[in-house]
Amino acid sequence: MKYRELIDKMTLEEKAGLTSGMDFWHTKPIPRLGIPSMLLSDGPHGLRKQEWQSDHLGMHKSVPATCFPTAASLANSWDTDMIERLGRALGLEAASEGISVLLGPGCNIKRNPLCGRNFEYFSEDPYLSGKSAAALIRGVQSNGISACVKHFAANSQELRRMSNDSVVDERTLREIYLPSFEMAVKEGGVKCVMTSYNRLNGEYTNENTHLLQDILYGEWGYDGMVVTDWGGNNDRVKALVAGDNLEMPYSGGDTDRYVAQAVRDGVISEELLDERVDKILDMIFTTRKAFDYKHYDKAEHHRLAAGFAEETAVLLKNDGILPLRSGSVAVIGDFAKTPRYQGAGSSLVNSTRVDNALDALRAEGVRIVGFEPGYRRGGGRSSRLCAKACELAMRAETVLLFLGLDEGGEAEGIDRSDMRLPENQIELLTALSAVSRNIVVVLSCGGAVEMPWQDRARAVVHGFLGGQAGATAMARLLTGKANFSGKLSETIPLRYEDMPSAPYYPGREKTSEYREGLFVGYRYFDTAQKPVLYPFGYGLSYTQFRYSDLKIDGDTVSFSVENTGKMSGAEVAQLYIAPKTNGTFRPAQELKGFVRITLAPNEKKRAEITLTDRSFALWSTKHNDWVVESGEYETVSYTHLRAHETDS
Repeated sequence: MKYRELIDKMTLEEKAGLTSGMDFWHTKPIPRLGIPSMLLSDGPHGLRKQEWQSDHLGMHKSVPATCFPTAASLANSWDTDMIERLGRALGLEAASEGISVLLGPGCNIKRNPLCGRNFEYFSEDPYLSGKSAAALIRGVQSNGISACVKHFAANSQELRRMSNDSVVDERTLREIYLPSFEMAVKEGGVKCVMTSYNRLNGEYTNENTHLLQDILYGEWGYDGMVVTDWGGNNDRVKALVAGDNLEMPYSGGDTDRYVAQAVRDGVISEELLDERVDKILDMIFTTRKAFDYKHYDKAEHHRLAAGFAEETAVLLKNDGILPLRSGSVAVIGDFAKTPRYQGAGSSLVNSTRVDNALDALRAEGVRIVGFEPGYRRGGGRSSRLCAKACELAMRAETVLLFLGLDEGGEAEGIDRSDMRLPENQIELLTALSAVSRNIVVVLSCGGAVEMPWQDRARAVVHGFLGGQAGATAMARLLTGKANFSGKLSETIPLRYEDMPSAPYYPGREKTSEYREGLFVGYRYFDTAQKPVLYPFGYGLSYTQFRYSDLKIDGDTVSFSVENTGKMSGAEVAQLYIAPKTNGTFRPAQELKGFVRITLAPNEKKRAEITLTDRSFALWSTKHNDWVVESGEYETVSYTHLRAHETDS
């Protein structure tokens, strides 16, 4: 142990007390031994440090901080360098506030689009999720503090989240729900892991020895701290045995007394308790070295947030109406003036400032003839608002229509009831389409929505939740000052019922059964050859790209990419592995590599993607290990035009 000498000076009660919080956000100090308190804070996409009073839900107002694009947005960039830069900015803000542990990123898999917390998660694909999480972690921890990857593991619904039992077979667990956490540990070097609220195959995750001892510490060689989710402790002694170090928040002293008595009774050894305390002490003392960072430039971080957001929006449909020309524009939709730019719940950031699309478009020189909200944000019909919007639309050459989900539709603690936009927004679009043929729909929401209405629009842009400067980024993209480069990190199906987990999501009783197994997202749609509206990895650009000269040399796949259009742009080349030999059942293809390439007009670059044995491996329950089956494998590359035939 690193702090053996210090631990030997602690009383049993002090050791037990160090394994639970002092209040909502701090650990207990031990002044006589020079052990300070440690501050943990929410922050997947921005700090939520409560400077004043903390409440039992941790929902009191927090200090101002930069709200960066959420994980659901970031993953659409497929740009790990950018995500790492964002992490560095986020970590700097945390260090400047004396925060030792930043609670994020979340890298749970988007099993189903209705999960209320999907906006905090990266992708339906474990490889993309893991690469994104590892990059963010490296950035955050470059400032000397610790990131905390969460929620470990198989946390895919908010309904009954404190008690629900995720029932997942071992192979599915290993191939779908754990790889992103493994990459966070091995590639990101994360120093802290947060367990989830749910049970996993009958055991709470913070008491699950298979999850913590066998896999996290044993197989992955993790050497950091494990913390419960807030209020996620159940049996403190069982948790300590399994490998959990810290219970948060304050338990009123009950669990401290319980742990101390368990040691006296011989239920657990004091040596085991010492080992758990040692990890907490290491986190306390090593992260305090970061607090030399005293200041960051709020204006500069806002500019950074705008630049990051430019890479995350996805152009789904465009018949040539974008970028906007010099004609008159009607701006319609409440979201244009009062943006929806982040999720709700524990990740809610008190933003340093917030841009809106109406002002941002004017700043870019767009000739706006007027603005109308068009609909009530919380739902409910208003013929007056709809009529005024239609009157405005008739005075303009182009309609920019801002639609999306409101704050109550996507939030921690609740799941969405459906994949539809609010009915009053769809009715508005229908009415507008009767008076204008030139409608551009801009979506603000944290995930996929059904789009049976898309034929009424000439262009559809999904902005996801782009953070406090997302509106400025969107204005630059719509006007062509910047180019769209985002690619979907999740599938958008034709209808919710097409999702493989739809018949049994969410688990409403004691269990949530992952019956679809490996076939999550595109793995299902590609294997079943089922049409989708917009596939995983899809996204348009204002320019065009050409691939050529594909070569495979050992484990390296190389190719050339050329920008054949008239505008600079970024392409995301995606490499999938498709087994061609009959063997153990597998998805038709799986993402195993990608590279983002920025090119000027007529510029050509050579790109490489390196594969490993793990790229071809599956989890064998017979061997309890990763194995590569002999046979033929096909490498499948996709461009920005990757799409299935749709029947819309």
